Amino acid sequence: MMEFLTQCRDIVGDAYVLDAPADMAPFLTDWRGRFTGKALAVLRPGSVEQVAALVRACVSYRVALVPQGGNTGLVLGSVPDASGAQVVLSLARLNNIRQVDPVNRTMTVDAGCILQQIQEAAAAKGCLFPLSLAAEGSCTIGGNLSTNAGGTAVLRYGNTRELCLGLEVVTPQGEVWSGLRGLRKDNTGYDLRDLFIGAEGTLGIITGAVLKLYPQPKASITALAALPSPATAQQLLVLMQDYCASSLTGFELMSRYCLELVAEQFPQLPKPFATSHPQYVLLELSSSESEQHAVGLLEQAIGAALERGVINDAVVATSVAQSAGLWQLREHIPLAQAKAGKNIKHDISLPVSRIADFISVTGPQLDAAFPGCQLVCFGHLGDGNLHYNVAPPVGISNEDFLANQEKVNRVVHDSVVSFGGSISAEHGIGALKRDELARYKSAIELNMMRAIKAALDPLGIMNPGKIL
Repeated sequence: MMEFLTQCRDIVGDAYVLDAPADMAPFLTDWRGRFTGKALAVLRPGSVEQVAALVRACVSYRVALVPQGGNTGLVLGSVPDASGAQVVLSLARLNNIRQVDPVNRTMTVDAGCILQQIQEAAAAKGCLFPLSLAAEGSCTIGGNLSTNAGGTAVLRYGNTRELCLGLEVVTPQGEVWSGLRGLRKDNTGYDLRDLFIGAEGTLGIITGAVLKLYPQPKASITALAALPSPATAQQLLVLMQDYCASSLTGFELMSRYCLELVAEQFPQLPKPFATSHPQYVLLELSSSESEQHAVGLLEQAIGAALERGVINDAVVATSVAQSAGLWQLREHIPLAQAKAGKNIKHDISLPVSRIADFISVTGPQLDAAFPGCQLVCFGHLGDGNLHYNVAPPVGISNEDFLANQEKVNRVVHDSVVSFGGSISAEHGIGALKRDELARYKSAIELNMMRAIKAALDPLGIMNPGKIL
């Protein structure tokens, strides 16, 4: 492989081909620290042309590659396997905002741009890029597109797929497909863009994208509601949509245990209610008219919810600081989990109308199989996405509990499928859920996916072992 690495150095320069263990280490371990792979080298191209040349070198020497953005994924999709024969191709140096078009409401960006960088560039032009998630300070838009990331604003704006108009992709043959068209309507054959979004780098490497922008809202209002049950949270969602329509941009469900965990691990964060409640919903309204308009909508909806007994109590943020404090409660749930110990994560989606039934059925099933296990249930109720995580019972070590991961997954995933749901809502499949996908997808679906993979990547060098 010395000839291969020499060719890579000729393409990108010595400084951007890393093969010393210490230099490669940050690129080899997944975000949760559960798995560390091995790599022949880490390649760090600085242009689309260099990406294409590196792919052609990989084709010549039959070297498999793993595209990587911010490496914030949760399903082992952006790290190499344990063979040491693969290369990691980091897109981090492709980080330019190529163009902002406020009239067409689009932005063209490199795949290695940090999500927060894109948000700030849009805001500087008086626009909004609405994709927002906990890792926005470190995740890249290429990774967001490759996993079709969701986040907290899907209810109003959709997943990353809905926020993308065009792509630039380096194919498995090392050619560059330029589909960077900022068109809302383009019915000229197969939609190649949608093949690559959500494909986790298994069909090609996204190097650029045209993203949708929106007008900045005139005002945003945040509130936290306390509720008696998940079923009343569903009722509240319908009520809020009836009163607020598209002004409702966020609707996040959190169980009592979630906020107890946050309070235990981060006691400096606000405690909005004097007493605890079974469930909480974090609401966000955005108005294109005025703050008065948003406040009026929220007051009407909250008043109706209180009168009907849908909610027990509610607090409304009256300042930017208070709003940030309420959002911190939601955003610190994964951090509190990490501080408390290991857990078995599930990123699932269900029809919104089935979520309460799923929670009521699956919790007792898990408790019967693993008495005393702790359920950390939170997520984007407005679009049916739950993060349904299972923590060890008190007194059980992390290692002993994690040995049951396959059994825990079986209980949760079987229940998800029985309620018409999906085992992956916004994190992808990667290597972690590959076998689970094969278990729950039909043979017809899997065969079509394999046919697409074989047609586009006949050598199987693009992120092998992921998804399929």
